[in-house]
Amino acid sequence: MSVSNQIMKGLLDGAILALIAEDETYGYQIAEKLKEKAFPDISEGSIYPVLLRLSKKGYVETRMVKSDSGGPKRKYYSISNNGKEELRNFKDKWLKLNQGMSNLFGGDEDVK
Repeated sequence: MSVSNQIMKGLLDGAILALIAEDETYGYQIAEKLKEKAFPDISEGSIYPVLLRLSKKGYVETRMVKSDSGGPKRKYYSISNNGKEELRNFKDKWLKLNQGMSNLFGGDEDVK
């Protein structure tokens, strides 16, 4: 089952910020980490617009790094102080929403 685009759009900013907060990273690596964490339905192409948006908002900083293998330069992302604050806000909102949804469903596996 595919997760709604609207739901994913709302969660992707926070998920990507959380990954960048763990360690400096680049777009392809973010896509791979999301897959490893079983984050559904994320293509590499949908990550770059989010990274651009996070950068424009001042939540991430970027730097270009020359490839060791002679390929094109790679853009690395790290979280800014504003990004750390935004991530704290996102986590707080997520925890409240998650608790509310758990209360609604009552942990019942047989939702109809």
